[in-house]
Amino acid sequence: MDRRKSLKLLATGAIATPLALGACTSDNETKKTEPTSFSLDRNPDELIMEEKLLAQEKFFTPDEMAAITILVDIIIPKDEISGSASEAGVPAFIEFIVKDMPQHQVPLRGGLRWLELYSIKTTGHSFVASNEQERLQIIDKIAFPAKASKEVQQGVRFFSLLRDLTATGFYTSSIGVKDLDYQGNQPNRWDGVPSEVLDQYGLAYSEKDLKDCIRHDDPTG
Repeated sequence: MDRRKSLKLLATGAIATPLALGACTSDNETKKTEPTSFSLDRNPDELIMEEKLLAQEKFFTPDEMAAITILVDIIIPKDEISGSASEAGVPAFIEFIVKDMPQHQVPLRGGLRWLELYSIKTTGHSFVASNEQERLQIIDKIAFPAKASKEVQQGVRFFSLLRDLTATGFYTSSIGVKDLDYQGNQPNRWDGVPSEVLDQYGLAYSEKDLKDCIRHDDPTG
C-alpha cells in the first residue's frame, strides 16, 4: 500500500493512527506558502475566534516554516493525481493549528530544533540546506516508530505529530477532497427493481407505477 492510499484510509477513518505510515520520497524543495483563508461554514463566534488567530503574529520563524514545507511535501508529495501538501496550504494550516491548539507549539518547535541539530550532527549542515538524499536518510530513521532507535525518539514523536497534522490539513483542503474523489450528494437515477428480480417473485409494475413512479425527466430539456 503506497503512502497516498494509506493517508486516504486515515482520512476516511479506516486507519486509526498515523503511526503506521512511513515516509515517501519527494524532490520538492522549499516553497513559499501564502496564508490560507478559511471558508468553511462557521457560526459568528467561531469566525471571530478564527479572525483573531489569523491576525496574530506568526508563531513559526521563516526558517521553521521552510523546514515544515519540506517535511509536509515529503509526507504528501505531488503526484499525477493531485498537488503536494504545501500546494494544499498545509504549512499555513499548521501555523493556524498551533495558535488554535497551543499544546502543539512546544512539541513542534522542539521537534524542529531537534531535527536541525540532528541534521547538523549527521550531515554537517541544516535540514533545509541538506540535499534530498540526506533529508530522506534522516526521515527514514524517524518515520517508522517500531524500528527507530532510542537515540531518535524525540524525532519520532515530532514526525508522528507532524504527519498527523499534515494528513488532516491535506484531506480537509480542496486538493485533498478531490484526491479522495469524494463526490458528495449527487443527483441519481433509479430505474426500478430489475425485471429478473420482479419475475423471481412473481411481481410486476402496473401501468400506473410505470407512469407515475418510474419516470425520468429529459436531461436535455
